[in-house]
Amino acid sequence: MKKTLLSLAIASLAAGQSVCAAVEKVYNEPDSVYIFSYAHPEDEGRSGLKFAWSPDGDKWLSVSDGFAYLKCDFGRWGAEKRMIKPLLEKAEDGRWYCRWQLTPSGKVWGTSHSSDLLKWAPQQYVNAEKPAVPRLVTARQIVLDKDTLNGYMQKVPYADIEQLIRFAEHKKFRDIQNNERTEQDAVRFAGLKPVAATIRVDTGRVKPISEHLIGIFFEDINYGADGGLYAELVQNRDFEYSAKDGARDKNWNSTYAWSIQGTDAELSVSEDSPIHANNAHYAVLEVHRPGAALVNNGFDGIAVKKGEKYDFSVFSKVLDDTKGGKVLVRLTTKDGKEIAQAAIRVSSTEWKKQKAVLTATADAADAVLSVCPQMAGKYALDMVSLFPQNTFKGRKNGLRADLTQTLADLHPRFVRFPGGCVAHGDGVDNIYDWKGSIGALEERKPLRNLWGYHQTRGLGYHEYFLFCEDMGAEPVPVVAAGVPCQNSGTCSHHSVGELGCGGQQGGIPMEEMPQYVQDVLDLIEYANGDAKKTVWGKKRAQAGHPKPFNLKYIGIGNEDLITDIFEERFTMIFNAVKEKYPEVTVIGTVGPFYEGSDYEEGWKFATKMGIPMVDEHYYNTPGWFINNQDFYDRYDRNKAKVYLGEYAAHLPGRPNNIETALAEALYLTSVERNADVVTMTSYAPLLAKEGHTQWNPDLIYFNNTEVKPTVGYYAQQMYGQNAGSEYIASSVTLDNVQDAVKKRIGVSVVRDGKTGDMIVKLVNLLPVAVNAQVELPSLEGMNTTAVKTVLAGKPTDQQVRPVSGTMEVSEKFGYELPAYSFTVIRINKNEK
Repeated sequence: MKKTLLSLAIASLAAGQSVCAAVEKVYNEPDSVYIFSYAHPEDEGRSGLKFAWSPDGDKWLSVSDGFAYLKCDFGRWGAEKRMIKPLLEKAEDGRWYCRWQLTPSGKVWGTSHSSDLLKWAPQQYVNAEKPAVPRLVTARQIVLDKDTLNGYMQKVPYADIEQLIRFAEHKKFRDIQNNERTEQDAVRFAGLKPVAATIRVDTGRVKPISEHLIGIFFEDINYGADGGLYAELVQNRDFEYSAKDGARDKNWNSTYAWSIQGTDAELSVSEDSPIHANNAHYAVLEVHRPGAALVNNGFDGIAVKKGEKYDFSVFSKVLDDTKGGKVLVRLTTKDGKEIAQAAIRVSSTEWKKQKAVLTATADAADAVLSVCPQMAGKYALDMVSLFPQNTFKGRKNGLRADLTQTLADLHPRFVRFPGGCVAHGDGVDNIYDWKGSIGALEERKPLRNLWGYHQTRGLGYHEYFLFCEDMGAEPVPVVAAGVPCQNSGTCSHHSVGELGCGGQQGGIPMEEMPQYVQDVLDLIEYANGDAKKTVWGKKRAQAGHPKPFNLKYIGIGNEDLITDIFEERFTMIFNAVKEKYPEVTVIGTVGPFYEGSDYEEGWKFATKMGIPMVDEHYYNTPGWFINNQDFYDRYDRNKAKVYLGEYAAHLPGRPNNIETALAEALYLTSVERNADVVTMTSYAPLLAKEGHTQWNPDLIYFNNTEVKPTVGYYAQQMYGQNAGSEYIASSVTLDNVQDAVKKRIGVSVVRDGKTGDMIVKLVNLLPVAVNAQVELPSLEGMNTTAVKTVLAGKPTDQQVRPVSGTMEVSEKFGYELPAYSFTVIRINKNEK
């Protein structure tokens, strides 16, 4: 029986041979055959460019079972990214050119080219008429596996078909590796006995590594800001919710979360003479007879604690001939029991801010806030706010204390903000403008959240800088590179035709780019400028922070498609920052994936431009993290440094469990080994509010009263609290030669330059224990009683927590790594 190409490839790889060498030439094969290029109509081409081949143009065979060799990048995931009627031809320059319709109308086309049909150039998109079919290409309809397909046929050497098959089969083999899961371990490691390991630490081979390796990335996704990290308890305080926010709730509008309690009162929304143009809507409460109240339910209720104080504030005025007077402000439980009360007086005919303090007399998880005028009349109300006084570090307009402390406990060395996709928005008009997020709260410009809700931006750039300062973390703001999110599907004010509505191809018009570049420079001045001599430094001082924030890093772009439109705008921003602020490190981007045309083009562009650091993102299976621990070993040490800005291990159903946490911890041992190249990392996403989650898994889940760190959180914490500034080389010798066993044991040894402590990290992703003998050349000046922290459990466990204790160490000591575990052994420097 003839072996399949895939089985040959797997056998050859196991034997250390190349895939290509596994396929020998058969001399009775034809010199040329027909190739048929098509995209499947069932998914409107979303699965990409596929091939069939035929020796005679009559009987057709699939090339690698419909493997996709090129996929469209244009437009939103799911709804778009269609490849309709792909037309493929080989030009006189020897390159293959593919053109395809992006929309059913046929007026907008995507193009790409390749030298071998395997690696494709970054895609370009144009408004154009349908291209003519080349002379050597024939439009055909064929039947393939009972499917009737329309496409194009042409002759090629049979060697091209072989190359396509080899490439696809190798990709399939890698997919098999990357989809290895612990649920297969009973078969994969059948009969496996506990593994013996010798770990030799070589203190003579030491290299400096980044001290900023472990940080956090905050994005306002999953209600991470309003209703989450930002401590405001009133939802829709600005009455600016709009159907344009993209929320699925049909009741999402200016009065969302508000209602009238009682009778003889009406609620409406007005735009006549608002507080500020950026805050155009406000509530009009018309009370015909005292007793009715304007009520807010908060974000799934308002959580308060007995004895704690809450700052209430509101902008108000009376309308028409209303005299106004006393207004009671209450907190009540869901069943109507009053647990706090205060009073303000509303009688001004001009906007005036009123304040009061409410002290809770009982705990409540789902209280409501009511504003109850004691006199009939017409009242204008806006910016209705209720803030706990107990915020993180006691900041006014601050952050939720318990949730922020959980982040601080990670010991992050930096914070990337205000988001990835949120930063560059859904369409040019939705790009996050940092200037609209600072200043007086009533003057800030609310923004539609790309994830389908509303951003008050009470948590704005100034608060982000304070957040970093309070945790001792470097601020890493990221701004759009003059283009919106590559997943955009919204037209902008300057869009022309269909093209402006898809992907990032509607970049900021070039005539507007000088002002945008200036905005980026102004951001750096806001962070670092002199409080007396610079315009934006003065504004920072006016906001209460005369001292500069000492900004050292700024990200430009996020997961962008590396197109001409992107490169032109990025270059303008990069050159301006480099010229005016050479001390600030610019972090570029190399596309949305760890491979492919944007990744390759992004690295070429970064090298050409001399970009000092690039941002890489990848969300992969645990198997990928296991089988790609050499990913950064092969990076050129003379090129840009790497910020691994978004990563996570994903399983079907997206749990955050021991399997995913240990896969990430294992991979981070290789990242520490390469921390001379990878200078920063941050898991993503960070936060998710229960009941409002658009993305899983996340590092921390929470509701109004509880913070629920995941297993992955504790793995990150063990790294964050045990970071080093020097990497100490080590070698591992096993009594088991299986490659699968070797890949599942990770070791990293670092030294904390500030304390002198030596830190040994050990990961065991095997179903059996690993009996390790650790050999240290010297423990002179070190404490022989070490702190040991262990995170262990079954692969599916989601609730386990690390356990800490002490253990004795010596220059040669034994330690048993439990099955499925991550251990940190911290050997303290002897203070004596």
